[in-house]
Amino acid sequence: MKSTTDGYRSWFSTLIHTLRPQEAEVGFSTTLAIYIARHFTLNTLSMVLALTGLVSLFDFIDLLRRAATRPNVPTSLILEIAGLHIPYYVIYVLPFGILLGGIVCFSRLTRSSELIVARAAGISAWQFLASPLSCALLIGLFTTTGISALSSSMYRQAELLDQSYLRTGGGVLTLKGGELWLRQADDGLTPHGVAILHAQNVKLAQDTLDVSGVTIFRLDDRDRLIVRVEAPTGTLAHQQWSLNDSSLLHPDHLPEKIGTLSLPSDLTVSRIQESFASPDTLSVFALPSFISLLERSGFPSIRHRLHFQSLLALPILAGTMALVSAGFSMRPARRGGVARMLGSGIAAGFALFTISKVAEQFGESGALPPVLAAWAPTGAGLCLAVALLLHMEDG
Repeated sequence: MKSTTDGYRSWFSTLIHTLRPQEAEVGFSTTLAIYIARHFTLNTLSMVLALTGLVSLFDFIDLLRRAATRPNVPTSLILEIAGLHIPYYVIYVLPFGILLGGIVCFSRLTRSSELIVARAAGISAWQFLASPLSCALLIGLFTTTGISALSSSMYRQAELLDQSYLRTGGGVLTLKGGELWLRQADDGLTPHGVAILHAQNVKLAQDTLDVSGVTIFRLDDRDRLIVRVEAPTGTLAHQQWSLNDSSLLHPDHLPEKIGTLSLPSDLTVSRIQESFASPDTLSVFALPSFISLLERSGFPSIRHRLHFQSLLALPILAGTMALVSAGFSMRPARRGGVARMLGSGIAAGFALFTISKVAEQFGESGALPPVLAAWAPTGAGLCLAVALLLHMEDG
């Protein structure tokens, strides 16, 4: 073992001293950085693909179970839905893939004494981790900006297929008792304020929304009732409500029949559907404007704001997982306890996952602000990783 270590030390020393002078001054080799980054990236991508395949397999089995009572649903459709879920699961397993890939990479480098020789040649742990940390941040950034856009489009299509063939009910607009409540700004009317709409029955027909048993409460900017509108039927099309046989009920006045009433709206059928659909069907670029629309229309936006913050935190979480994997796997084998440290690293990853899910539930319930619920697990993991690396580097 000693001769092997001496051989690696001699090879690394020769490599470092043959570098350009400016590289030798800082004691860090570009060649070594590329070597480590390549190993880290390959191990990470392999783990992400393996975990995605495993999760997709369980998803396919679950879809088969749900389709067992529907003999008219072909297996090809189940495969299509499962395939459309794959980018979503890539985002879901990415932190674990980086954690496990980093543990495999750093443990191999430690076991082969390459890391030990690099440390002996004057390269600190922080310099050693610069390239894998950069790779993890870039992978997380690409996932947030690129894969999330692909995932939202494919996941939306999968939701439509699932809703049409595997679920019972009339779709995302079928609420409890078939009722629908909406709130929208009525800036096109005077005086300005808000309009709260209640419909007893909802029916979706292509690009129009047919409602019946309609009641609209128009309120001013001080939430005082301006008028109440009653109509037996109505339609939302081309960002406008058309109410048939409507009646106006002003405070302290008798009802007034006015026939057809048109009200402008910034809502569309697709926007109403998306407001009830999962936030995963929207990309990181579409979420800010859609959150603003939800808040103007009176829909709850907590889930969408939480999902948006989670996507923003993903690159930092990816870098944190890379540091956590290094902190638990760079322990030299001669010091013992390597297996225990690797097990502790995996346990720490699952603990961070549990913390993130608990924080997410608190965020969705409104107990925590979405920003805190999304960023707190990342901050906790980063503190843990930095503490481990400081202890390992400085003792």
